[in-house]
Amino acid sequence: MRTICFYFQVHQPFRLKRYKFFDIGNDHHYFSEFDNKSIMRKVAEKCYLPTNQTFLDLINEYGDKVKIAYSISGVAIDQFEMYAPDVLESFKKLVNTGSVEILSETYSHSLAALKSKEEFERQVILHKKKVKEVFGVEPQVFRNTELIYADWIGEYIADMGYKGMITEGAKHVLGWKSPNYLYNNAINPKLKVLLKNFKLSDDIAFRFSNRDWEEFPLTTEKFVSWLNALDPKEEIVNLFMDYETFGEHQWAETGIFDFLRALPNAVFKHSNFTFSTPSDIVNMVDPVGAIHVPHPISWADEERDLTAWLGNELQDEAFYKLYNLYDKIKEIDDEQIWKDWLYLQTSDHFYYMCTKWFSDGDVHKYFNPYDSPYEAFVNFMNVLSDFIIRVEEKTKS
Repeated sequence: MRTICFYFQVHQPFRLKRYKFFDIGNDHHYFSEFDNKSIMRKVAEKCYLPTNQTFLDLINEYGDKVKIAYSISGVAIDQFEMYAPDVLESFKKLVNTGSVEILSETYSHSLAALKSKEEFERQVILHKKKVKEVFGVEPQVFRNTELIYADWIGEYIADMGYKGMITEGAKHVLGWKSPNYLYNNAINPKLKVLLKNFKLSDDIAFRFSNRDWEEFPLTTEKFVSWLNALDPKEEIVNLFMDYETFGEHQWAETGIFDFLRALPNAVFKHSNFTFSTPSDIVNMVDPVGAIHVPHPISWADEERDLTAWLGNELQDEAFYKLYNLYDKIKEIDDEQIWKDWLYLQTSDHFYYMCTKWFSDGDVHKYFNPYDSPYEAFVNFMNVLSDFIIRVEEKTKS
């Protein structure tokens, strides 16, 4: 079997409003209704609705020969319910075709796995319940926030009963190995691990409209020729990317939707590749061996490490000050405290504080509401200061 696994990350954070020092202790409303609604509607019109319709048309045309998977964060689902019910309905239509798999993740797209196993597992369970409630399905494969993975995180997921997990095919982890095979977790071999082919994924996600790219323009025929050039023994090509690739990162004017519409026909006509969901693969393919990842990896930047979120003193201080509240928060019975706690954990808040400006710098600017990482830090810490006051008051009462 030679197959393509298309997985898309669907996520939008609840963005903080401009929260000043003098708001601390006086204003407990942290999130910008205007920004969150306007950005959601913008992305819905440019990306979610047209891309969902494109995939629905392809599934209607080719039936179960076209298969895809989504990981939709809980905070994104919350915003669909609030601001874009038409988007949520379009995702439900896709799931109802039987050709679309919904993956599991942390509810708030958080970094909890790096700090608190208890909070991490709580969020995974919360997300699984939300997916069941909204889509009527139970996820079997897990995707951690930003594809963050290490052997011990995989062990957590295996213990929770998942069959598989997807992550980055990082060069420094793979060495001479190829990402185009199925592997298993080094601690618990029952968990199968799918690795992103970042070159072929990024050819679509980042380079598609780059006129300075030596392979520009990217046609479906060219892309399929690259698939055919792979070693015949390499049976899985995992194409993992942000869903906003279509229509937002790559505008409709670039031809990205034409490429997407034409790709299945080119694959079926000019190759022996099929399309599969992650669950199809973990159920049908035998792993070639264990993948050892002693230190956490992610999809981000050249290093494929955690430094996009936890790479400077600003991020580290915000991260540890937030998670140091957990022991107190878990003793509190207050729905609003828990909701704010959930939304404040979203990894984007730490991403905005990133001070790295290497070849991937523009990625850090995308959808960033702040003029500088220092502004992001000050705004987050002002909010966190007020949140700490509320937590302290609840623990005393």
